[in-house]
Amino acid sequence: MLSVLANRTYRHLFAAQLIALIGTGLLTVALGLLAFRIAGDRAGTVLGTALAIKMVAYVMVAPVAGAFTAQLPRRAFLVATDLVRAAIALLLPFVDQVWQIYVLIFVLQSASAAFTPTFQATIPDILPDEGDYTRALSLSRLAYDLENLLSPTLAALLLMVMSYNWLFGGTVVGFLCSAALVVSVTLPAARKERTGGIYDRTTRGLRIYLATPRLRGLFALNLAVAAAGAMVIVNTVVIVQALLGRPQDDVAIALGCFGGGSMIAALVLPRVLDRLSDRGVILPSAAFLGVVLVGVAVLTWGSAIGWPVLLGTWLALGIGYSAAQTPTGRLLRRSASPEDRPAVFAAQFALSHASWLLTYPLAGWLGATVGMPATLAVLGALTVAGVAAAALLWPASDPDVVAHAHGDLDPSHPHLHGIGHGRHEHAFVIDDLHRQWPARTG
Repeated sequence: MLSVLANRTYRHLFAAQLIALIGTGLLTVALGLLAFRIAGDRAGTVLGTALAIKMVAYVMVAPVAGAFTAQLPRRAFLVATDLVRAAIALLLPFVDQVWQIYVLIFVLQSASAAFTPTFQATIPDILPDEGDYTRALSLSRLAYDLENLLSPTLAALLLMVMSYNWLFGGTVVGFLCSAALVVSVTLPAARKERTGGIYDRTTRGLRIYLATPRLRGLFALNLAVAAAGAMVIVNTVVIVQALLGRPQDDVAIALGCFGGGSMIAALVLPRVLDRLSDRGVILPSAAFLGVVLVGVAVLTWGSAIGWPVLLGTWLALGIGYSAAQTPTGRLLRRSASPEDRPAVFAAQFALSHASWLLTYPLAGWLGATVGMPATLAVLGALTVAGVAAAALLWPASDPDVVAHAHGDLDPSHPHLHGIGHGRHEHAFVIDDLHRQWPARTG
């Protein structure tokens, strides 16, 4: 897996990703504590709303950014978005009103919505070999897992000697280091997008996504994963400080358990994915999330969730979350041509965060009104429903090479290579020549 780091360009981009993620992790802890300072035991509602605003920015901005990034220099674009994020993070410690949090979070996350899909779509052009790209995806997932583990741990250590406001400084440093590492390499030019108007370019990724059966299943799985993740991100600070009365550095410890579970899964998954299909890993892992949530809801009904139970639950959720998320990049790569890859990555970015847009405020509102056991039960049921829908939408038989015919093309078309209207087969993706998925036969 580490062999791809021999590529200097990828090595620098991976380092940029890891450092920026650690800074973002510090921001997550600091934002929760800032919300608790301003809103007290209603912090879950404030944080849930702030994170919902983040999702609105992701859903609105990502498709539009994906439509235009091929026309802009990649390196300058990525650096500019890093600098915007650093500037906003620098302002957050000085806010003292809830509405100020909301405004700054929207601007910061709009920059992230432009940065992340562009970054993700650049990696396949740097590592065109499929094996190298798969290893890069595993490393990328490991970077997220390291952030889940290291950022809360680092935050816990820093909170022992300084105010949480200084954690925002770590976020600023992370974005600045990320920008410097991107500047240090030359990135391949983006493949030019297919011609078309602004509507066609903005919606192309979404149309490809929704026309591909495995990606329709992924859309349902996004909801399942978001329901479990929102429980952790939104309600950890409320459970630890308001319900259990523990110190603020224990918030970082609880989040660190979630990160530790994610790390365990990341270390095991490369070998598992050598033996099982992506579908055979993602669906059971997402189902495990639902079982954990519902099971803990039953165990804690009528009583407060204990500290050891919380840590164990968050560890288990981290394992399931990582296992369900890791293979998704492989699904996107095999489901789009190189020219359409940025648009499809942007579509996944927007659609996955649309699920978070639903689950973040739901987790905050439920936690504040009906209690944590009921919140666990509702989010667990939502997770199970997402898995069931995915199992129906994503065929168990999902080959890359699909036999099909082109009754709408002239037999002399170069794509047909003299076979006329007869059936042929190749790695199938939705594009200008293949506008719908072939019906299954047999």
